[in-house]
Amino acid sequence: MSPSWKIGLAALGLVAATSFAAAQMTSGHHSMHDRMGAMDSKGPMQDHQRMMEEMYKGMQGMGQHGTMMQSGRPTMPGQDAFGAIQEIVAILEADPNTDWSKVNITVLREHLIDMNDVTLKAVASERKLDTGIEIAVTGEGRTLDAIKRMVLAHARELAKTGWSTATDDLPNGVKLTVTSSDPKEAMKIKGLGFMGIMVRGGHHQLHHLAMAKGEFG
Repeated sequence: MSPSWKIGLAALGLVAATSFAAAQMTSGHHSMHDRMGAMDSKGPMQDHQRMMEEMYKGMQGMGQHGTMMQSGRPTMPGQDAFGAIQEIVAILEADPNTDWSKVNITVLREHLIDMNDVTLKAVASERKLDTGIEIAVTGEGRTLDAIKRMVLAHARELAKTGWSTATDDLPNGVKLTVTSSDPKEAMKIKGLGFMGIMVRGGHHQLHHLAMAKGEFG
């Protein structure tokens, strides 16, 4: 096969691939346009519900596939707390059993501010023990209040994992002690440190949803 023939064949392949991609993008655009047109005929309440369901499905798609760049629609909310609240609102609106008389998004927002303060503003001074770790978590103003709310609450959750936890009040924070009689667990505790310990467990997301539903503060 001559070089010129190879080049021509490659060019044909490139044109075909480009045409296919353009067709896919056009199809996606028409599909979205058709869905929006269908929503327009249902009335404002139905439109809003359908839009929220679309958003929630999109969030689920991100979790399964990692990205939705192929749809041509942006998916990032631009700010973590905004995105967390947006996700919760989408879940609530997609659930026909949501009791809106109890919903309190303001409480969830305040909790997310606490999370930000403890994660980024609190000072965590760690002292490793033979069986675990002792951490003095300190701060000022609103950060101090956030420390007292979050560290004390999380210590109770940690106790459910089999670790021994204890908290003591400090003038400007809380002292958190986490230990285990199992040498391997004790090593894990020391390796995780303050933030590793704070994020441990999968209760945070369900806690946020329950908080937004007004089930507890």
